[in-house]
Amino acid sequence: MKRNLTILAAVALMLPCIAKAQPKAGAPEGGISAEMLSEIATGYAGTPSDKAIKNALATTPINTLALNSENAAMIDTHFSDRVKTKGITDQKSSGRCWLFTGLNVLRARMIDKFDLPEFQFSQSYVFFYDQLEKANLFLQGVIDTRDLPFEDRTVDWLFSNPLSDGGQFTGVSNLVTKYGLVPSEAMPEMNSANSTAQMAMLLKLKLREDGLRLREMNDKADKKAKKNIAALMMGKKVEMLKEVYRMLVLCLGVPPTEFEWTRCNSKGEIVGTATYTPKSFYDEFVGADLENNYVMVMNDPCREYGKVYEIDYDRHVYDGQNWVYVNLPIERIKEMAIASIKDNTAMYFSCDVGKFRNMTKGTLDLANFDYESLMGVSFGMNKQERVMTHASGSSHAMTLIAVDLKDGQPVKWMVENSWGAASGYRGNLIMTDEWFNEYMFRLVLEKKYVPADVMKMLEQEPIKLPAWDPMFAPEE
Repeated sequence: MKRNLTILAAVALMLPCIAKAQPKAGAPEGGISAEMLSEIATGYAGTPSDKAIKNALATTPINTLALNSENAAMIDTHFSDRVKTKGITDQKSSGRCWLFTGLNVLRARMIDKFDLPEFQFSQSYVFFYDQLEKANLFLQGVIDTRDLPFEDRTVDWLFSNPLSDGGQFTGVSNLVTKYGLVPSEAMPEMNSANSTAQMAMLLKLKLREDGLRLREMNDKADKKAKKNIAALMMGKKVEMLKEVYRMLVLCLGVPPTEFEWTRCNSKGEIVGTATYTPKSFYDEFVGADLENNYVMVMNDPCREYGKVYEIDYDRHVYDGQNWVYVNLPIERIKEMAIASIKDNTAMYFSCDVGKFRNMTKGTLDLANFDYESLMGVSFGMNKQERVMTHASGSSHAMTLIAVDLKDGQPVKWMVENSWGAASGYRGNLIMTDEWFNEYMFRLVLEKKYVPADVMKMLEQEPIKLPAWDPMFAPEE
């Protein structure tokens, strides 16, 4: 009671100052008045338990105090069905989860098919061309929108997002199909690949300057020059991309055009040594038609199920594919995921990984933290409401590799992450089926695991969504 009186006394001392700051006559209503503040302040009762929580929060992270002791035991790590995988990758301080995940899906198949020991593709090789292609996508977008005002929403979006290290699966499929693949030893990771922030800052600064110069060329062109302005701008774009290429080589190294690779089997025995190009290596050891053999499905409760959607400018390569997906109920997605896992085929998977994540145990579980008891308030939004209010969205890609079935129904799932072997549960994250329902968003499957009725849905003309739709930020 004494504490409560102290708080009210403090508010009373503030009231004269607040009264002086009240809006003048005729000002719109809606501000916090002295009377309203007095009422609001009663929201903190100042009980002994309130004081204890307040004192604890002064020096302790919220998640530490909200940790649910009733859920302290480690989740069962047995899985009824699991894809054969070897090794954990580490994207380090970069937003390349989409790239690591896509390549992890391909390497799992390659390891199994060719009886390899632990193996990694060079993420840096694909990333080099990803950044070059994204630079071209931006500059060509500037050329395409040259006659639109700078305030136009598309023009503004382009200059707001000239380049990033995030992305999604169509980036993997387009880049790998166009440029091939190399083993990690053929183009190892440099510092700027492991920690992309400074390189990205300089690239974006240069690209924004180049974009302005391209628009100035168009604005200053006379009537005669206007007839050939697109060709002139294209020529200038090539000069600009030369500078981007130089910056990328300095930061990431020269991408190999030919290399020698010795293949060993799982026993360490040499199978053979040969010289490859990135394309011949891809053709021999992967060979899949990534652009036509995969389907992206999504669970977005804010949009109609059974419809196909396309995200404008959501691609890595200008002459590549926009992200196209079919929106489905979560139970349909689970059916396909289970079929793929049972057939020993890993999948590209993305979710809102930061929600209810216990990194010590490596679990994603709605029971991990009890925020309501700690804060004394309820958090009642469902998945649809969280998405529509920007409280949740797909933020991270991982490789879906396991499911635990009881009486034919999933009770938990496991993903291979790209945060190093020391993170989570041996480099993986285990999620309950309840968490999967609430925070899973995207899955990329081979067509053979997609039912006929879903394939029929994909024949629809996609509904075009704008590039700036907040649900479709690049995964990092």
